[in-house]
Amino acid sequence: MAHGGDVITELTTDHREVERLFALIEGLPSGDPERKRLADQVTMELVRHSVAEEEYLYPAVREHLSGGDALADKELEDHASAERTMKELEGCEADDTRFDTLVTQLMVEIREHVADEEANLLPRLQEACSPEKLEELGDKVRQAKKTAPTRPHPAAPDKPPANKLLAPGTGMVDRLRDALSGRGKRD
Repeated sequence: MAHGGDVITELTTDHREVERLFALIEGLPSGDPERKRLADQVTMELVRHSVAEEEYLYPAVREHLSGGDALADKELEDHASAERTMKELEGCEADDTRFDTLVTQLMVEIREHVADEEANLLPRLQEACSPEKLEELGDKVRQAKKTAPTRPHPAAPDKPPANKLLAPGTGMVDRLRDALSGRGKRD
């Protein structure tokens, strides 16, 4: 999920991609193994997206927006909740009795988070920052997504500097595990 453009374009494009994957999951019958593959893909995309936001977007929110600390803290709480859901979902197959409940819970959490972010945080950031700053943040977010983890790590730090130090190494291990297991790939 690296698209180009400023941070707002980058993140909203990610949001549309996740929603597209959610729609595919919703279109399949309960128990279909393709739902698990798609849920893994959603998780991979969401974790990369979240790590990039935590590394660059939320520090910018703290710096540039009035009340930015409270806003960033609320967003981090949303991420933590979704990450716990993704961690539980990771251990379920599509025919597991918990799978449908967890995937529905994740969809609700993410849809609420995206709606809030797009209605409140991103417009305020666009007002507060120059186009150059938004482009710079977009570049940083794209770079962060390339090395970010692809699996949920609820106990990992979500604030700089620790998150920026640990995410690339964790991401490398996750991508190796994904390659070896075929996670997130079509058969």
